[in-house]
Amino acid sequence: MIRRDTSRFIPPDALLFVALATIWGLSFVAIEAGLETVPPLFFAAIRYALAGVLVLGYAAATTDRVRPRGRTEWLNVAVVGGLLVAGYHALLYIGQTFVPGPVAAVVVSLSPVLTAVFAATLLEDALDATAAGGFLLGLVGVAVVADLDPGNLLGADATGIAVLFGAAATFALGAVLSTPLRTTLADVSMQAWAMLFGAGILIGASLARGEPVRTVAWTPTAALALAYLTLFSGVIGFLLYFALHERIGPSETNLVGYFQPVVAALAGWALFGQAVTPETVVGFLAILAGFVIVERELLRQTIGPVRFHPDSLRYRLRKRFPRLLGRTYGRSVAGRVAPDAVYEDDATSAEYGYDAD
Repeated sequence: MIRRDTSRFIPPDALLFVALATIWGLSFVAIEAGLETVPPLFFAAIRYALAGVLVLGYAAATTDRVRPRGRTEWLNVAVVGGLLVAGYHALLYIGQTFVPGPVAAVVVSLSPVLTAVFAATLLEDALDATAAGGFLLGLVGVAVVADLDPGNLLGADATGIAVLFGAAATFALGAVLSTPLRTTLADVSMQAWAMLFGAGILIGASLARGEPVRTVAWTPTAALALAYLTLFSGVIGFLLYFALHERIGPSETNLVGYFQPVVAALAGWALFGQAVTPETVVGFLAILAGFVIVERELLRQTIGPVRFHPDSLRYRLRKRFPRLLGRTYGRSVAGRVAPDAVYEDDATSAEYGYDAD
């Protein structure tokens, strides 16, 4: 049983959550900046090759086992590296050659909704009619972001949106397929090997695609973007993710994906003067609403009623003067949970996978 305080999502956890959302949200803008001069697949490959080496070094220094053992663990590395690293990022980077980073962040935020659909199909994680409606609402959100014109379905924006939708679907599929393959190997060790495996696939795909890797112009902007994506998104971001994964749980941590579009939009506006269209905002809200519908039970368990942290002034006053303030907070009451209560994590479709930056 995993035992955690129910009032766990407070500083410094909240600060870590905001930091992670900021780091990964800025990734979309950094990718866009680097793609000005660096081919997409080669750019993604170099990022994950460097990040993989750094994360593997960290795993060697902090874990008791670095190397995967047996067929299941190596298969997990192949699934995560092939789909979550190589497949997802190949489509993400190619998609961002068509549309701005903030738009890309909105489209790939559909991945948790798609994860629930794949889980229902492959893992028999039931998806009822209401959840199916949430999935359709998420698709509508993508269509709104794309601002689809029936007379120009092959236009650059529509093509980019389609590629990014494929990225979100690839991420969701890999997240679900990797779920039954998890073992006692530390996440950071598995992720390091997956990064290196995915980087190898991306290099091969770059060469097969004929990208001009020998004549890449590593401008200061491209070099800075690569450094950011490697050190901050690829190393610090993952360390923050794993820290939050342990402290507040995977379900809550994966909600960071819905804050990334906000960060990407603000950064795109500040750095490139990109205006966020009303269609993008409406589409994002539709995708977010779809997620809330699909994962309504998870959110009800995660967020629940409003609770006061034991360090808060109102909690201390309520406990010291229970009659004055109406009821004793230390006791379980209707619609509330006592602060010293513990719970056991349930596996849910929102727990599958890693980041989607």
